[in-house]
Amino acid sequence: MTNQKEQQNYKTQYAKVLLNLPIEGPFDYAIPAEFEKDIAPGKRVWVSFGARRLIGVVIAVTDRTALNKVKPILDLIDVEPVLNKEQLQLAKKVSEYYLCSWGEAINAAVPSSLKNGRTSVKPRHEDDYTSILPTEDLKLTLEQKEALKEIEKSIDKRQSDVFLLHGITGSGKTEVYLQAIGKVLKQGRSCIVLVPEISLTPQAVERFKSRFKERVALFHSRLTQGQKYREWKKLKDGICHIVVGARSAIFSPIQNLGLIIVDEEHDSSYKQQDVPRYNAVSVSIMRARLNNAVVVLGGATPSLESYFKATRKEYKLIELTERIEKRPLPKVKILDMRQELIERKRRRIIFSRLLTEHIEKALGKKEQVMLFLNRRGFSTYANCKKCGYVERCKKCNVALNYHSDRKVFLCHYCNYQKEHINICPSCKSAYLDYFGFGTQRVESELHRYFPTISVSRMDTDSTKKRESHKNILKDFADRKTQILIGTQMIAKGHDFPMVTLVGVVSADTALNLPDYRAAERTFQVLTQVAGRAGRGFSPGEVIIQTYVPGHYTIQSAINHDYKDFYKKEIVLRKELFLPPFSNMIYLSLRSYKEDRAKECAMLLAKYLLKKKLPGLIRQDGPCQAVVYRLRRQYRWNIILRVKDLYEFNPGLKAALKGFRKLPGVILTIDVDPA
Repeated sequence: MTNQKEQQNYKTQYAKVLLNLPIEGPFDYAIPAEFEKDIAPGKRVWVSFGARRLIGVVIAVTDRTALNKVKPILDLIDVEPVLNKEQLQLAKKVSEYYLCSWGEAINAAVPSSLKNGRTSVKPRHEDDYTSILPTEDLKLTLEQKEALKEIEKSIDKRQSDVFLLHGITGSGKTEVYLQAIGKVLKQGRSCIVLVPEISLTPQAVERFKSRFKERVALFHSRLTQGQKYREWKKLKDGICHIVVGARSAIFSPIQNLGLIIVDEEHDSSYKQQDVPRYNAVSVSIMRARLNNAVVVLGGATPSLESYFKATRKEYKLIELTERIEKRPLPKVKILDMRQELIERKRRRIIFSRLLTEHIEKALGKKEQVMLFLNRRGFSTYANCKKCGYVERCKKCNVALNYHSDRKVFLCHYCNYQKEHINICPSCKSAYLDYFGFGTQRVESELHRYFPTISVSRMDTDSTKKRESHKNILKDFADRKTQILIGTQMIAKGHDFPMVTLVGVVSADTALNLPDYRAAERTFQVLTQVAGRAGRGFSPGEVIIQTYVPGHYTIQSAINHDYKDFYKKEIVLRKELFLPPFSNMIYLSLRSYKEDRAKECAMLLAKYLLKKKLPGLIRQDGPCQAVVYRLRRQYRWNIILRVKDLYEFNPGLKAALKGFRKLPGVILTIDVDPA
């Protein structure tokens, strides 16, 4: 702490600084004389906070402070501001909506390559895009022309309109994106393109690089820190005018923004799981309004929330109902696995006779096959048939998955590993058996059925190495691989003309999850994965294996009928006040002590009910989390359903500020949980 005499040496100049802490700021710091000329909003500084030395971001410079004693800034990090005024404003809006501190929201906008006080990072090597051939605008169909015309009207008027581009798989949404971007570039403005999965990025990059060449920057987690810094600098310096990337690209320092495109807007990967727990779709709309920019949300299976807003004219709905060159949608066949079990008198079946026959038929024609299963690993769990023992994670309340390639049991939540065993540790019998199956097991079975066929697997395990996802897709595109097995990574955005058969090994995996979005996500993934078939000149076919063939989700997916699914699902949502008829907030309390987590959750639930917060539709809980014990911590949830977050959030924030948590309990807030 400095005294008043020391403060006079700083000529009464103060910086308002935000810190990446769950504490409301900003905090006042005195500006030493040597930094007075260089200090500016958007620059980072080193400051002392209690006993710690932390990095903060300056948001304003003033000659007044209400404090009697003010600490000085320790050091100035940046020569040029890392964040501009618009990014600071956007972070403020994010903090208000997602109930985090402004400093935590600002931290999301600082590129990871510049964390820990770094000012630059040199890339080890340049990416080689020289093999990508340039392309020109393609001739549009009548539907595409009408879609582009509507989007261009708003671009010309500089209105922050939100369009929902609902187009069936293969209807040419990407070409509409590309030509809309061309329009924005002619006006001297810039564009952000968000894609959901890293596995989508190689093809997406090629499409945008081939059309717009060196004007495209790339943002995704597989880049090295040096590569991330290089791409960030290109955008900040105005060299690139298009950024293509995953959710964090929404905070990129792009200038003069005119258009934001969110492809596959329904995808759960747009939701950040750490603070700030933002959804890139919502943040896209916030940023567009700050810039009078247009937002295009695209997809074959829009989220119910987005389609609901389109029906209420909050979004402008554009629909593409035909595939390019009027190619037919793939024929979908449902295989009732209950009947298959009876006929074959077996306890477990991975491939039905029909699916096996169709794979053999497609391979005989030199065509390619994609097999989808939304579960990685070899088997779901190990269970002793004598005493009922199940191999569980010692840190989490979940069964361990068996991975045959490494011969280990693995927790998919905390990565805890345990060596493979054959003897039950409880009763010492040799009756330990493996139940369920994942992508590894499917791959193993395929090798048994088709020993001479080249098979690749694409899931979280097989794509851990850098460039591995790119290599897997390239081999499949070059037809070095005949069958590609995968999780959701293979379901969206890929365009392989020689794929004529898509098999869904188990359609029920996601349908049985304890999540109100289970039906919606099952429909989305079935429709998306089915859309990978028949994108060339040969007609496509889809075989879906399921134990619930009569479920409305499965029936709607057979007919590629989004509207039919929407009509049935929206009725259930309305009855239960679920989104889009409410916004949800999860208050999660966790502790290493089970009784303390429960007690604190009970106290908070009673405290909030007494507050009678305006705009609260319903309060549920406290209840145990679905995964009750995670990384040794016990978890309890309170679920709030509210009418309007902008009206409700200030009251909740004030209420939580007055609540005293029990020692050792951590409270997290998740607005619009995925």
